Amino acid sequence: MQVGFKSDKGLKRSNNEDACFVLLPDKVYVVADGVGGGNAGEIASRTAVSEIANYVVEHPIANMTNKYAIVNYLQSCLDEANSKIFRMANTYKENTGMATTAVIVYAAFGKVFITNVGDSRVYLYRGGQLVQLTEDHTYVNTLVKAGILSKEEAEVDERKNVITKALGAEPTVEPDFFQVEIMKDDIFIICTDGLYDEVENPEIVQVLSKNQSMSDVCTELINRANTNGGRDNITIISLKVTEEDIYEQ
Repeated sequence: MQVGFKSDKGLKRSNNEDACFVLLPDKVYVVADGVGGGNAGEIASRTAVSEIANYVVEHPIANMTNKYAIVNYLQSCLDEANSKIFRMANTYKENTGMATTAVIVYAAFGKVFITNVGDSRVYLYRGGQLVQLTEDHTYVNTLVKAGILSKEEAEVDERKNVITKALGAEPTVEPDFFQVEIMKDDIFIICTDGLYDEVENPEIVQVLSKNQSMSDVCTELINRANTNGGRDNITIISLKVTEEDIYEQ
């Protein structure tokens, strides 16, 4: 797996409430986007990625030998992080209301396993097409699914960043899970809303079609997000599938 990752606070924010973590030997990749007043969002996102990383280190994911075990494992990762953030939010006054999105991607057995909470996303670029794999846990997406708003209306709705699920918001967490069979040269983009709110899909495709290194992909996408406004923090992990990844057990 070719890997690139980068985080940038953007042009309008004074601090970076995004966080990411890459566990290369374990093929686990994590992105989080914190919410909350003061430094609370920053604390929430960093707590999430560190708790997930610690769980992976202490409980080797390679011991999970089927998809059911992997799903339970990823749920446990999020449960641990959720409990810690929820406890912190309800113990310290300055952390009241803090929470964070989270996405975990794990590559194994010729597949990518994904779990997410909130509106940070995973995209798949394959054969010149960009597809969003995750589903946003947002108020406007709920309205879209109910047929109340169109996708076009949702994109300009002022409530589009109101999330309906997050780590630390409730005592328990109910994430979504996805599984994708991988193909050589697939590119997976794991990102916070600071990317997709500023850079539309055709522009992302333009960058991904250039056959750059994954590090250069992250750099160019962040530069474009900032050129287009940079109104939020931007965090990206990019993964490109090699032939070895497909046959590796």
